[in-house]
Amino acid sequence: MVFRFKSLQRLAVLTATALSTLALPASPVQASPSVFPTGVTRYDPQKAYNSFILFSGSDGHTHLIDMNGHEVHQWEKSGFPTKYVDPSLVHDQKGIVGLQLSEIPGDGTHKIPGATAGFRNQTFGYVDWSGKTLWEWGHQAPGGNARQHHDWVRLEDGGTLLLANQNRSIPGGAKPVLDDVIYDIGPDGHLRWTWKAGDHLNEFGFTPAQLALVLHAENPDYLHFNDMQRLGPNHWYRNGDKRFAPDNIIVDSREANFIAIIDPHTGKVVWRLGPNLPPRGRKDPTAPFPVNQFVGQHDAHLIAEGLPGAGNVLVFDNQGEAGYPAHPLQVAGGSRILEINPITQQVVWSYTGQNSGGAPWSFYSSFISSVDRLPNGNTLIDEGMNGRFFQITPSGEIVWEYVSPYTGEAPATGEGHPTQSNWVYRIQPVPYDWAPDGTPHTETALTAPRAP
Repeated sequence: MVFRFKSLQRLAVLTATALSTLALPASPVQASPSVFPTGVTRYDPQKAYNSFILFSGSDGHTHLIDMNGHEVHQWEKSGFPTKYVDPSLVHDQKGIVGLQLSEIPGDGTHKIPGATAGFRNQTFGYVDWSGKTLWEWGHQAPGGNARQHHDWVRLEDGGTLLLANQNRSIPGGAKPVLDDVIYDIGPDGHLRWTWKAGDHLNEFGFTPAQLALVLHAENPDYLHFNDMQRLGPNHWYRNGDKRFAPDNIIVDSREANFIAIIDPHTGKVVWRLGPNLPPRGRKDPTAPFPVNQFVGQHDAHLIAEGLPGAGNVLVFDNQGEAGYPAHPLQVAGGSRILEINPITQQVVWSYTGQNSGGAPWSFYSSFISSVDRLPNGNTLIDEGMNGRFFQITPSGEIVWEYVSPYTGEAPATGEGHPTQSNWVYRIQPVPYDWAPDGTPHTETALTAPRAP
């Protein structure tokens, strides 16, 4: 059995039995241990859903790996996030991804994990397997820069939805803010529709006291949307609930602790969960239970048709510091995965580190991160701030785990100096047949060593 270990000076390949004797020199800016496992640490091909995994690493590149952690392809650029394009949307062409093509010049103070200078995204575009640009959008945007962040969607008609930022004043606001906007862009680059979050503050469920805090927020990134997806076909809509129309858009606000669905035809919020939910106790009851307070959540989306749990909302509940006012952090808390029935607003399935036999804090990412339901019923999780990806069964058994070896400079986090990190904003499972024919992959089982 072979593990990989990463230091800032070199990448060494060591056997697991050498863990107790090896020490690598540490960089003065390194915040993590000088020796830690990277690559695949465990893998059961019989229980796992097997696929490629796509992600942008902290090294500023986009990586496609197989289940044994082998890099099968790399794109020079990164995305916020990089995602694959379904071949059915691009004349059956395989290997196309969307990512960031260029950044706004400047020293940058908001570099984002897993994406080069995410809040300075000058140009978004699609590239093929070789990295050739097929379509780009940036100079056509208001202000001449795309400023895309956190999410995007390729549409069936060849258009694109972008989640982006605008610096603007909002009604009742004390000062200009970094507002979240959605652009609907035609195939020719024409801007067809714009939605601005700051024009809908009275639809997000704030109390008058909370709204006053929002309007006077010290942080200009006052809502910080980190997710934007179309709902897609679903049984709620087929059964007559118009709030869940397939072209409606789901978003979530990290800073304000709410998830919302927007009707693009009216611009109105037609469904919402949060920001004010019952407080979470020290331990959640057994599902199903009424959804309680999520905090700083990421990647809320409707589970797609054909997957177990289809129609439910799946979300990574970071339990980081967020809210108006901010919710207190739990002393011995951790992050959660929540699967929520959007009609009853009941949690029908959840995951914490305890479901895998660990302490609550054994699974924790206070920011970034993502979650996906897989065709076999497993769930794929990106514990973003630790660069740890893992796949669990419905009961919480970990059947695949990978730690990103790709490090890079992280933004200053209050210490006044840069640090090194392997964090990853979001990951995506990719079917084998999405890649060009002949792209290799392996599925060799790997058993983690038992603790002494």
